Amino acid sequence: MSTSRPRSARPSRPAGILDEDLGTALHGAAREALGRLDGVVAAGVHLLDDEGTWLELALVGGAPPSLFMLPGRIRLDSADPCARVISVDDASAPPRTAPAGSGQEFALPHPYVALSVPVAAAGSRFGTLTVLRPETSDGHDRSERQVLHRTADRLAATLAGLAERGTAVLAGPVPALVPMWPDSAADRPASGWGVSGAPGSAGTSMMYPVRRLTEMLNRATTVDDIVEAAQECLMAPFDARALVMVRADQDHVWVLGHSGVSSGMVRHLHGARTDAASPVTDALRGIPQFLAAAGPQAADSGRADGKPRTEVYLPLPGSSPFGDLQAGEQQGVIGVSCLSFGGLRTFSTEEKAVLGMMAQSLGAATERVELGSRQREVAECLQRTLLPATLPDLPRVTTAARYWPATTTFRVGGDWYDVFPLPGDRLALVVGDVEGHSMESAALMGRVRTAVAAYASEDHPPATVIDRVGRLLVTSGSDLTVTCCLVVLDTGDGTAEVALAGHPDPLVRDADGTVRPLRAPANVPLGVPMTDACQGREHRLDAGSTLMLYTNGLVDWRTTTPEGRARELFGSGSVATSSDLEQWADHVSADVSGPLQRRDDAVLLMARYEGVGNAGAHTAPRTGGMLIQRGDLLGARTARAFVDDRLHTWGLPELSDSLQLIASEVVTNALIHAGSDVDVRLRAFDDHVRLEVRDSRSNPPVPSPLALSEEDNADAEHGRGLLIVDALGGAWNSFPNGRGKNVVVDMPLHDLT
Repeated sequence: MSTSRPRSARPSRPAGILDEDLGTALHGAAREALGRLDGVVAAGVHLLDDEGTWLELALVGGAPPSLFMLPGRIRLDSADPCARVISVDDASAPPRTAPAGSGQEFALPHPYVALSVPVAAAGSRFGTLTVLRPETSDGHDRSERQVLHRTADRLAATLAGLAERGTAVLAGPVPALVPMWPDSAADRPASGWGVSGAPGSAGTSMMYPVRRLTEMLNRATTVDDIVEAAQECLMAPFDARALVMVRADQDHVWVLGHSGVSSGMVRHLHGARTDAASPVTDALRGIPQFLAAAGPQAADSGRADGKPRTEVYLPLPGSSPFGDLQAGEQQGVIGVSCLSFGGLRTFSTEEKAVLGMMAQSLGAATERVELGSRQREVAECLQRTLLPATLPDLPRVTTAARYWPATTTFRVGGDWYDVFPLPGDRLALVVGDVEGHSMESAALMGRVRTAVAAYASEDHPPATVIDRVGRLLVTSGSDLTVTCCLVVLDTGDGTAEVALAGHPDPLVRDADGTVRPLRAPANVPLGVPMTDACQGREHRLDAGSTLMLYTNGLVDWRTTTPEGRARELFGSGSVATSSDLEQWADHVSADVSGPLQRRDDAVLLMARYEGVGNAGAHTAPRTGGMLIQRGDLLGARTARAFVDDRLHTWGLPELSDSLQLIASEVVTNALIHAGSDVDVRLRAFDDHVRLEVRDSRSNPPVPSPLALSEEDNADAEHGRGLLIVDALGGAWNSFPNGRGKNVVVDMPLHDLT
């Protein structure tokens, strides 16, 4: 039989409005199917599109949430029963247990049985008529199929007459939804939803948390946001005790986030293999799991108390295929939403449908958030590889640096900082900002950073360095410009030579608390043709002075006085008088590192000049460092020996035992949790000794629950090594440092007395 039908131009009508006669015909067929077939909760009509390659949903009637279960568009070559009836008389399908394949625009996991029959007359087929029953009902027998065929035939005859009169028998831009409550649906109890006895109240009430979940997920930018939305819209309405969201790779399941009394499930699920028989692996194949257990079986998923419980495992559909699924199974499951309920409970067909709809939204949001996170990580990783891995130590200067990428774009930026020693006890401090956010910006940043370091290492004055780099950039053919600030500090006498290329002046905070700019000629940005040579200016710093170099992203973009805001940040708060430069850097950058969106990259570089007198009283510099190779199992022992040697050399043997133990714990933690080399540094000040352990990256632990209960707090496991650090060290903290993090432990010298 041909699949063609009379063609007519699509009429121009408001979205969602069918031709009056066409709408009446479709509505009558849906109402007839609902009225004549027992147990049917929804009926819909799909019509062929203009090209005859898609079936489009024109009208669906029924009670929520079944009203939303039929797919909106279906390719004729798909396996959906609605498509198969174009070539066969009728088709039925069990509940849809997995997300739709590429043949459908969308479909939701739902607990219904579908029966479809063709709508055809006079050799032409217009589409299909489909009805849904709860999966708990019996299948469709022969007599019921005949009833549905007769209804479809009457509809086809009506549509043929409309087509002959010039009516376009086409679906509208959106399907028409007609709430209808069959007797069987109206008589069912509300199951705690809506108003008991009011037809449609329960199903309609169930749709509110679905709408609210969609609203919250549209704003979600992190997994925590997704868990918070699930907590409010899924856990609370369904009275779940625990929620755990997991993501699967090829071999394992990993916890993304969790909430409620979830510690047992987290321990059981995090790192579980995907090839082991479990409800999670079944859900990963697209099959929702509704399980009730009591007694010893309750321990199988992490609950060792043996109390009765119910657990639900919902597939989270995404757009990317997951693994090689068996024939007949559809692809696209990216993870599972795991729910735990106190006691034994059952779920109605409508509740299962709503949970499936929510899982669809959660899966799409999770995939979107993870994609954005991966894009941001790639950009940040590229940016950080172009930054110094660590900052050098000099006896008379302490440095701290911060870098934050823009959060409003996933593209890599071009801000950078650099610190490197020069001959004659001098130190070069550099910050710069390449125009724009792109791969070209990052590549140009790397070239400029290398050029600045190369010219400065040849012992050129800062102004000459800026001049030569600028002329080099003009001839490079790049259309981008670069601003830069270069300060060369002589640690012997405190002389600071400043050269700028269209960049903000650096600031200095004197020992008496005065904050002032180190003025220098602005010059033009690098990459702009120059007629005159660049100029610099020399300043003198006293011992105890602190320099601050920054890019404009550090200062709120809305301010009209960027330098004034920078001076305010630099000089405010009691922390500015602290000897801890890392804490001071955190204070200065608090606005930038907060949760608000950043429109631009931001760099902060601080350097405290301690003067000759503070370091000259000792025959050996009061700094030391060592590098432990990645995976060196003897690294902790080497670190202990290094600490003991340095402290004895400095005449501080009383600190050796405690600092050796602290170093051993922190280094071991870095070697285990960071896949990088570990840099250990020790520095003696007048009132304390500082141990710094730096790595290039750290693997995140299991995320903390969104809302900790007393049970979760009791079960929470923290690093026991850090308890030792807390007990023995005066203070410790962790700071970002170049490409990774820096764990800092201070041991006060006055504790020895």
